[in-house]
Amino acid sequence: MASHIVGYPRMGPKRELKFALESFWDGKSSAEDLEKVAAGLRSSIWKQMSDVGIKYIPSNTFSYYDQVLDTTAMLGAVPPRYNWTGGEIGFSTFFSMARGNASVPAMEMTKWFDTNYHFIVPELGPDVNFSYASHKAVNEYKEAKAQGVDTVPVLVGPVSYLLLSKPAKDVEKTFPLLSLLDKILPIYKEVIAELKAAGASWIQFDEPTLVMDLESHQLEAFTKAYADLQSALSGVDVLVETYFADIPGAAFKTLTSLSGVSGFGFDLVRGTQTIDLIKGGFPSGKYLFAGVVDGRNIWANDLDASLSTLQSLESIVGKDKLVVSTSCSLLHTAVDLVNETKLDQEIKSWLAFAAQKVVEVNALAKALTGQKDEAYFSANATAQVSRKSSPRVNNEAVQKAAAALKGSDHRRATDVTSRLDAQQKKLNLPILPTTTIGSFPQTVELRRVRREYKAKKISEEDYDKAIKEEINKVVKLQEELDIDVLVHGEPERNDMVEYFGEQLSGFAFTANGWVQSYGSRCVKPPIIYGDVSRPNPMTVYWSSAAQSMTKRPMKGMLTGPVTILNWSFVRNDQPRSETCYQIALAIKDEVEDLEKAGITVIQIDEAALREGLPLRKSEHAFYLDWAVHSFRITNVGVQDTTQIHTHMCYSNFNDIIQSIINMDADVITIENSRSDEKLLSVFREGVKYGAGIGPGVYDIHSPRIPSTDEIADRINKMLAVLEKNILWVNPDCGLKTRKYGEVKPALENMVSACKILRTKLGSA
Repeated sequence: MASHIVGYPRMGPKRELKFALESFWDGKSSAEDLEKVAAGLRSSIWKQMSDVGIKYIPSNTFSYYDQVLDTTAMLGAVPPRYNWTGGEIGFSTFFSMARGNASVPAMEMTKWFDTNYHFIVPELGPDVNFSYASHKAVNEYKEAKAQGVDTVPVLVGPVSYLLLSKPAKDVEKTFPLLSLLDKILPIYKEVIAELKAAGASWIQFDEPTLVMDLESHQLEAFTKAYADLQSALSGVDVLVETYFADIPGAAFKTLTSLSGVSGFGFDLVRGTQTIDLIKGGFPSGKYLFAGVVDGRNIWANDLDASLSTLQSLESIVGKDKLVVSTSCSLLHTAVDLVNETKLDQEIKSWLAFAAQKVVEVNALAKALTGQKDEAYFSANATAQVSRKSSPRVNNEAVQKAAAALKGSDHRRATDVTSRLDAQQKKLNLPILPTTTIGSFPQTVELRRVRREYKAKKISEEDYDKAIKEEINKVVKLQEELDIDVLVHGEPERNDMVEYFGEQLSGFAFTANGWVQSYGSRCVKPPIIYGDVSRPNPMTVYWSSAAQSMTKRPMKGMLTGPVTILNWSFVRNDQPRSETCYQIALAIKDEVEDLEKAGITVIQIDEAALREGLPLRKSEHAFYLDWAVHSFRITNVGVQDTTQIHTHMCYSNFNDIIQSIINMDADVITIENSRSDEKLLSVFREGVKYGAGIGPGVYDIHSPRIPSTDEIADRINKMLAVLEKNILWVNPDCGLKTRKYGEVKPALENMVSACKILRTKLGSA
């Protein structure tokens, strides 16, 4: 019985790649230094899987940014603004596409399906001259082979690549991207030919868009593509991998009928109904790569349950055609539990990170061949029972409070227009008020202070003093810049979710449970293992201190329940909606305490609300109902004069705009500039928005500093579709990843643009 891993985390157990990337970007190390770190990480990954006994080990899943951008490089699909002149694409062009540079902005970045991982969106059109411009897939296969590991090279499939792309800025938005299939398939054929020549016996094509609601012409594109590739693929086995959801019946039929394909991979964790399709008719003689080990969560697999599932599938496809696999790439989970020396031992026994999941996959494969490790399975069964029966998981009072929520829709008593009038009388803000999203740059010194405080190397008094000094610096800077509604900069927080999870019951934390979000950006998701409540106030002390330093309004900064949920590793023993309602009640307590402390503007970030939207349209309404309801619960009890903000970023919001309106926030700040202002199109199409809204005027994920004229032009585009009395001016997102040398001039230009337009609007 064979075993397979879809993909593996690339940052390293201690974020080695993150630090190597940032050192290279800052000019402190060379390209050779970066490549040396990357090669070491790849080698250790391949060796680990080989030592465990995995048969189908992936290569080309390692990336310096993301796998879609790797494919853009492979195809030579570089937008003209980067002045690429051909040849092998190097770091300069590659990272300019990802991050922008001093003269041109980055390409759009958006969420990878319903995960917190991001990818750079390809910009395509009829005039793109595709060429084979990155040999990364072949080079990594050869690199592994030289180390004695025969891998399965992984490519983003041609159809999914096009379906995940967008028309370039100067191309009609209705341009049929699938019409480019005939132009990119020759490049794929070149890659396939080189892989075959290098000795590859299997090639994996990731086609995750097959789990989405596709139209018939889109499904036909898969049939066409793989029929066209069939002769090129002759002599090599082909796996087409899907993940993240059930595959629809029509897509299953299309997939399992593809020409020249030897095996099909399915997510059987999030796609349990796919098992019925397999039982209803799986093609004879084909391999089934059964994704029974969860690649998106950190809970130990229920080995007995998975073994039972696999045995039922074995009876359908045959013993020699069943391959045990992960549900998706392990990119979405933490790297290795062995690094968690301080984690509670009982909770630790319930968990499995990427390294442990590799062992689970192999243990299940061996068990199917009669080589069951009885001690390993017994320990797993004991941990499963422990988790179900542990008193630390269940809190009856919390469960009752959450159950009581279901009798109301929790709307504020007054409509948003009346609330905004009451708030303006109290706040007295100018037209086009300026603000930022929350965080300010996290300096080396600030990180040192937090690290030493956690390690008990400095006293609470010294920590308190240092954080207040940082807040005061941020407040004074904003006053000098003449920003209208201030933030305290969040110097006490390493992460917007981790900070709150550390203060809520039902959460556990890791020391090294890092997961890549994009580029070098890593997050350390909390683990929600039990019922959630708030023992004590979490932000009131720092928000009150910040407000005492200025006469301008100071935002209280909170992370919303849906975002805390979607950016955590969530318990899988109850519906996600139940956990979200529990978090909402905890945040509600915090909102009301902030209001009592005199904070008149409170931002409840829901950056991840869109991210959690199910991939299938039939499931949208249920998710949006409980997600939006959870947000409203948090602020239903505040006065009309308390202004509730929310923030969203880096997703496509146009298809959920009515749900955003239904959140009933007073003001929403929302990413806009990096996505080519596509958000504004929904207002051009006639959607009426009566609350305050701040579409971002510049991209904070790029070091590039926008000019005053550029920002003014963006604001004018907003004024063409939004009323001036509801428009706010702000960056796309928080500023923690930037340096002060970038932040200060960008904000100066933002405020200057705003003042110029206020004068024009006033004279008009």
